[in-house]
Amino acid sequence: MPRPFAGRQRWGAHPPGPPTHGGPSTPAEWLIVGLGNPGPEYARTRHNVGFAVADALTARWELRRGRPRFRAHLAEGRVGSGTHPPGPRVVVVWPQTYMNEAGRAVGPARGAYRLPLERVVVVHDEIDLPFGEVRTRLGGGLAGHNGLKSLRRELGGADFWRVRVGVGRPASTDPEIVSAHVLGRFREPAAEVRDLVERAAAAVERLVAEQGGEGGG
Repeated sequence: MPRPFAGRQRWGAHPPGPPTHGGPSTPAEWLIVGLGNPGPEYARTRHNVGFAVADALTARWELRRGRPRFRAHLAEGRVGSGTHPPGPRVVVVWPQTYMNEAGRAVGPARGAYRLPLERVVVVHDEIDLPFGEVRTRLGGGLAGHNGLKSLRRELGGADFWRVRVGVGRPASTDPEIVSAHVLGRFREPAAEVRDLVERAAAAVERLVAEQGGEGGG
């Protein structure tokens, strides 16, 4: 199996490319969104764990990276490259807006690929889960997460899949302390962070497999 973070060692630290437009190069059955902030100052922070999972999935599935579109970086291909029968067609998305405007990238991408909400998987940090926990659910509350709020606004609803990656909550309710925790880098051992990212990637893979490969029109 390819090593995690292959090809994007800094968790989305690449500068955003210019906005580009146009239709998708291939059909897709799933849109998988890793949430994070662009730029080196946010690299390897808790808030960027969604980017890290997207990196890991791209390495697992040996996906082809395309040109920037929809204010995002994208990779396209099939789950389980080289398997028989082939897995579903997926597009992995790293929004290159900031977190609180992630919907401005995901909304146009979803529209171009003409996928229903239940064919969108969003991977994000979750401070209401202890570090190391990974949970999957369809829809539900947004728990004050600005990235999810933007997605609900731009997608017209919140009934998309979420893979919630536990990053823990600080022992304070002070907004500044909470913000510093989320935007700070992991203090846990690097091996434990890598394991968390790989387990979250495995959760996405299971979800796509269990829900099947027939996308919406």
